[in-house]
Amino acid sequence: MTALEITLDNLREAQAGLAGVGERTPLIPLPFEDVAGEVRLKAEHLQPIGAFKIRGAWTALRRLSDDARDHGVVTSSSGNHGLGIAFAAKRLGIRAVVVMPESAAGVKIDGVRRLGAQVVLAGKTRGPEQAVAAERFVTDESLTMIPPYDHPDVIAGQGTVAMEILDQWPEVRTILVPIGGGGLLAGICSAVRATGANVRVIAVEPAGIPKLSAAIAAGGPTTLPGGASLADGLLTMSVGNLTWPLIRDTVHDVASVTDDQIRAAVRWLHTAGLRVEPSGSVTTAAILADRSIVAGPTVVICSGGNVDPMRFEELIA
Repeated sequence: MTALEITLDNLREAQAGLAGVGERTPLIPLPFEDVAGEVRLKAEHLQPIGAFKIRGAWTALRRLSDDARDHGVVTSSSGNHGLGIAFAAKRLGIRAVVVMPESAAGVKIDGVRRLGAQVVLAGKTRGPEQAVAAERFVTDESLTMIPPYDHPDVIAGQGTVAMEILDQWPEVRTILVPIGGGGLLAGICSAVRATGANVRVIAVEPAGIPKLSAAIAAGGPTTLPGGASLADGLLTMSVGNLTWPLIRDTVHDVASVTDDQIRAAVRWLHTAGLRVEPSGSVTTAAILADRSIVAGPTVVICSGGNVDPMRFEELIA
């Protein structure tokens, strides 16, 4: 029994609650050769905000009490979660503050502002400065904190990705999932466990920030001293305290991909007609690096497609 359990009823309620808000994104066949099974991409870059984070953000804000809605919400984010919070807050008429690092992608900062949320820049890179700044809004203005991954409703919302995959392709036997703080991975693991699906869940982390490998080695979340990666959405230095127990007993394996492999995957997906950000390409990168990771019908989750135009041109050049 884990400290937090995401039940099947919880997942189904979250899935129903996304109707008319999030997209039921398609599974797009990928033209891989020499693999032991068909591979399809779960196209979360086609969500209204360009990323899967709309699922957890909407679920968390939709489930808030009236009092919490009246005061507003705050979060810290390197980008896509902030976009999700801003989108959901606008739809629900809730004040939202998003604390972001100065290094966040311009397309994500601009997107959050365009959706009507207040952006506060704190710290040059992703780190504790954003959480500290966000907590001030909780203390000083009674805003409700909606963290990017360590929150039960956020995890349940992200788990709807797996619920859709299992509905769309019951034959699936392997799902590759990007790992940042672990909200998406914890949701996927919860859905697989709750439904009893015969599916291997494989996490994919940047080689420069091996936070899940570190947690497995240590037997619990451990904060890395530093690290870097092209995958700006996966820069969290530790898995979450809530996400870890939901992940540890269900995840089958962890794959690691280098920046060169991520860059190659962005280019490969572009040639297949898909515009994907580095964080969204890590699962494809894992297959390009090691075809043997495919075992039976396989889904790679593309977590998002929000990338600055000039940066994208550099990546595919």
